[in-house]
Amino acid sequence: MTAAPATPDLPATRPAGCPFDPPAEYATRRESAPTAKVRCPAGMEAFLVTRYADVRAVLADRTMSSRGASSVHVNPNADPDEEISPGSIIQLDGAAHARLRKKVIAEFTVRRVAALRGYVRQLVDSHLDAMLAHGSPADLVQHFALPIPSLVICELLGVPYADRERFQRQSATMVSTDATREEGEQAYHELSGYLAGLFTEKQRNPQDDLFSRLSSAGADDPLTMEELVVLGLSLLVAGHETTANMIALSTVVLLEHPGAREAVLAEPERAVEELLRYLSVVQWGVLRYATEDVQVGSRPVRAGEWLVAALNSANRDESVFAGADKLDFERESPRTHVAFGFGAHQCVGQQLARVELQEALTGLFRRVPDLRVAVPREELEYKHNTLVYGLRELPVAWG
Repeated sequence: MTAAPATPDLPATRPAGCPFDPPAEYATRRESAPTAKVRCPAGMEAFLVTRYADVRAVLADRTMSSRGASSVHVNPNADPDEEISPGSIIQLDGAAHARLRKKVIAEFTVRRVAALRGYVRQLVDSHLDAMLAHGSPADLVQHFALPIPSLVICELLGVPYADRERFQRQSATMVSTDATREEGEQAYHELSGYLAGLFTEKQRNPQDDLFSRLSSAGADDPLTMEELVVLGLSLLVAGHETTANMIALSTVVLLEHPGAREAVLAEPERAVEELLRYLSVVQWGVLRYATEDVQVGSRPVRAGEWLVAALNSANRDESVFAGADKLDFERESPRTHVAFGFGAHQCVGQQLARVELQEALTGLFRRVPDLRVAVPREELEYKHNTLVYGLRELPVAWG
């Protein structure tokens, strides 16, 4: 008798010399096996969904639970059946999720974020002043890409920026796939304890910030301290990790494509959407759990089975994005990408991320038109072992 073929592992390796492309296996899967079983690092099997239409369908389906959306599938030490914490806006479903989203969505509307654009622009200019004063070469990640979204989210939430090293270190551990279970839990508890103290202070001495409004004793349907801490942790970590990595990665991409900088300066909104599609920094996909029997494309999925919606594969689907592996700032309908997810759990802070990226990239290339990477490309170190793809550092020079 012939043994059944082993379930392949979740694709993890990017093509050699192509740090901005998702695993090459995704293209083959979209053609021949768009929804097929893989074994995840956490040990469970899941259907890897690679086609754009199927990814959107999975993310829009209310019978697909977000209970594992903390990306437990890529952490070998994770427990997929771990109880969901109250206040987890990315893992709760239905009415529980809608309740939390309603409490924060007003802070991230297009109109509210537009009012922050001037503040973001001031931050960009002040950090460029400091980087230029530091002199060439400089690390763009530490001087520019990381502090700008960190400052913005601290201002919005009401977190003291002086505490940034603490929460940045803890959040880096929490998004690392190499961290042990003990290291991840310690970082989580340390950051949770810090936020509990901060919320307690907000209750005693409220300010004009989101954390104060969330913790107000007079609020309708008030949140418990546990809910406040878990919700606050999600907003703080997501609020700087993704955008900081996008700024640094986008800079490298733009420096490698002739004429790209001019395209960004001419039409920053269109250019940023194409960069979001092209880079898709949530590199391991979004995990979902089927609560009912469903059909994904031609594949039947049973209740109790897991699915991984590969956002970076969907954003490279040639049936939707012609020449998908090329950066094209003339592409029609650039905002149809799924870099921010799709459906009820679509990223709540996406409008803020757009403004930060637009202002950071236009400010950078307007002020430093002769910017260049200061080391050979092969010496750049990428974050292959984190939930959010990016660069560990980016040495740049000018003049």
